[in-house]
Amino acid sequence: MAELRTEEEQIEAIKNWWKENGRSLLLAIAVAVAAVLGWQGWQKRMEVQATNASITYQELVDAVLALRSAPDVDAQRATAEHLAGTLKGDYSDSGYAVLASLLMAKVNVDNGAFDEALDDLAWVQQNSEQEELKQLALQRSARIRLAQGDAEAARDLLKGGDAGYFTAAYEELLGDVLVALGEIDEARKAYDNALAAATPQAQAVLQMKRDDLAQGDES
Repeated sequence: MAELRTEEEQIEAIKNWWKENGRSLLLAIAVAVAAVLGWQGWQKRMEVQATNASITYQELVDAVLALRSAPDVDAQRATAEHLAGTLKGDYSDSGYAVLASLLMAKVNVDNGAFDEALDDLAWVQQNSEQEELKQLALQRSARIRLAQGDAEAARDLLKGGDAGYFTAAYEELLGDVLVALGEIDEARKAYDNALAAATPQAQAVLQMKRDDLAQGDES
């Protein structure tokens, strides 16, 4: 365009360029605007989802706390189960659903509903994006299996996972399971591992467990 000699030629060149490229330019602008508005709309929806999930989780916490003194425990438990189901069904990606499942597992354990608690913990292991929460759910599942008298299943769960973020708790629980199975030497090793990783406050109880073991050949 710099080589055109007159203003009329420049205007004519612009008109011709617009005829050839104007529609494509407008389409590109429209697509860009739609993308921006779509992104903003998505962000807004995510904010609303997160807020609603947070509110629902707080309602669940309140319902669980109310269970301790509720005159109609069954109704209050049904409310808690409904709220937890809502979080898992409508807000499964929020993170609150995982916390809700952990909370309901505790509620079910307190009420002796061990199978329901195991289902809650299995949901955490399948859906949580945080490895530490998966490990926590696995250890709690193993503890429930031990409480049910199925030490073999508890050991299988623990052997299928790893200590991860909870080394002391993992090794202590493994020691408890091995004691139940009569594998005293292996239990002693597990308690030693737990003692090495435990805080000073937790070491006293662990030492008592280890000292209570029947004497055997130490390796």
